[in-house]
Amino acid sequence: MSKLIKPRTLKGFRDYLPELMIPREKIIDTAKRVYRSYGFTPIDTPVLEHLEILTGKGSEETDRQMYSFNDHGDRPVGMRFDLTIPLARFAAQHIATLGTPFKRYHIAPVWRGENPQAGRYREFLQCDFDTIGTESVIADIETGLVIHDLLDAIGIQDFTIKINNRQILSGLLQKYDLSDKSVPILRCLDKLDKIGAEAVSREMQAAAEVTAEQADQVLGLATISGDPTSMLQQTQTLVAGNELGENGVQRLRELVVAFEDVGIAKQRYQIDVSIARGLDYYTGVIFETTLGSLPSIGSVCSGGRYDNLAGLYTKQHLPGIGASLGLDRLIAAMESLELLPKSRTVAPLMIAYFDAERRAEYLAISRILRSAGIGVELYPDAKKLGAQLKYADSRGFRFAVIAGSDELDRGTCQIKNLATKQSEELNWKETPVDFVARVSEMLDDV
Repeated sequence: MSKLIKPRTLKGFRDYLPELMIPREKIIDTAKRVYRSYGFTPIDTPVLEHLEILTGKGSEETDRQMYSFNDHGDRPVGMRFDLTIPLARFAAQHIATLGTPFKRYHIAPVWRGENPQAGRYREFLQCDFDTIGTESVIADIETGLVIHDLLDAIGIQDFTIKINNRQILSGLLQKYDLSDKSVPILRCLDKLDKIGAEAVSREMQAAAEVTAEQADQVLGLATISGDPTSMLQQTQTLVAGNELGENGVQRLRELVVAFEDVGIAKQRYQIDVSIARGLDYYTGVIFETTLGSLPSIGSVCSGGRYDNLAGLYTKQHLPGIGASLGLDRLIAAMESLELLPKSRTVAPLMIAYFDAERRAEYLAISRILRSAGIGVELYPDAKKLGAQLKYADSRGFRFAVIAGSDELDRGTCQIKNLATKQSEELNWKETPVDFVARVSEMLDDV
């Protein structure tokens, strides 16, 4: 007999049991519904891309974390580390057919060989939405609104959308002749929340080779605080005289005004001129969304404007903007906050199976309910009722359909609420329409 292989998962990867997979799929369905309500259409792209498509597009860190290898020994390929770089390639390749503006959503796994930690895995699902082919501020505004509506639809109440515009910092760097050092400065600045201003200043001086005074000038922008009106005024003063920076402030102001105009609650968004996003391709507005009750888990929905990314693959100007829901990080946060339903079934009803000789009638009850769109699981073995109800409780069924020989002879069954233990007898055989209607009412009342 051969030696048994120990079943185990790779570090940074995970299995999803039904109690996690059920809410995961529900969130995916919610994301699709919200994205479609704004006119975004679905696409898909391959897991593997030519390596040159992916390298040098995100950051040095994403290049290091990328899974890459030689396909068939001589073709360098990489596994996508996000869905935005493949989108840029996709748009450049197909835009003549798609037309502009093109609005797409893409829900698929990506891979990064980073150090696993709470809510972070090496394989994770991203739920992206993007608009390609327009620089309009309307696209900026709608991106923020989709983030808000998505989290609201999922059922998250306590969240904050942090917004900034990279043009502001880029304009400030232009003003102080630091544009050639923007990449290392942005990467240092992105760590402000994690390590604090003093440590960022030291790292900026070392990594970007700026003086302490120059680091303080940059951090002066990043540490602006107050209400949106005050922050916009302070920011305007710092970048005054620089066209790029002033344009960034104006775009940010239009975004804030739009949020006010449509009635987004003020506690759900905040200007944060310290956020820079780690990826190098962002050029304008950027978003990060944190949970008020669990800020340590980081951003659960991030994105921004990237007007030059497709230029790596085509001479046609294809500005873009979008964001991504970090589904696995959000699931981890909801687990921690005990916001996930405790259920291991997707069907609300379980039919207990008593008499193997009456199988046809149990199947008939199942068929009537399923034909009406009601999920039903028929227990497969004719066991004692207690064992079947124990199974139903353990899986999280809401109701059990119970029909012994006497009920079946009458063409009836008992519908038992497993939470309240109350039952109601219904006739499924003579009045199937009324039977379905009453079961639906009972489900709606729970």
